[in-house]
Amino acid sequence: MTTKLRIGLIASIILNLFLAGVLVAGYASLRTGDRMLNAGSLRIAGAELPAAERRPFRRALREARRAMRPTAVASRAAKAEAARLLRRTPVDQAAIAVALDRARTADFAVRAAVERRAVAFAAGLPAEDRAKLAAAMERRAGRIAPAAE
Repeated sequence: MTTKLRIGLIASIILNLFLAGVLVAGYASLRTGDRMLNAGSLRIAGAELPAAERRPFRRALREARRAMRPTAVASRAAKAEAARLLRRTPVDQAAIAVALDRARTADFAVRAAVERRAVAFAAGLPAEDRAKLAAAMERRAGRIAPAAE
């Protein structure tokens, strides 16, 4: 098998895996109505709050995400750049890694901003409501298998 054929085959496999992930995410989006797909565990945990607190909590998270919209757009642009680079021959692995690093950094920045806003909101809640939120977060964390050491 020639080197060009191998590179093409590897690139095709990677692209197909990426596309399969997109299809799964699209299916999940259709099933959930796209309301909670990117909500994160804090928003889901916020469902445990009383109705009077739930709406302002979700509004605070939505405002934090809105404020970070340029960063989220930068993340999507970096991912799109990585996809474009993956199509090129020869594959520049270093450039793809740099683009994905930028996307990851932006994703973490958005998540950190939303989490900081959630903590600031939760700090003003009565102790009973904070306990409900904490319990819901613990339940969500329990669903994630711990990393093998």
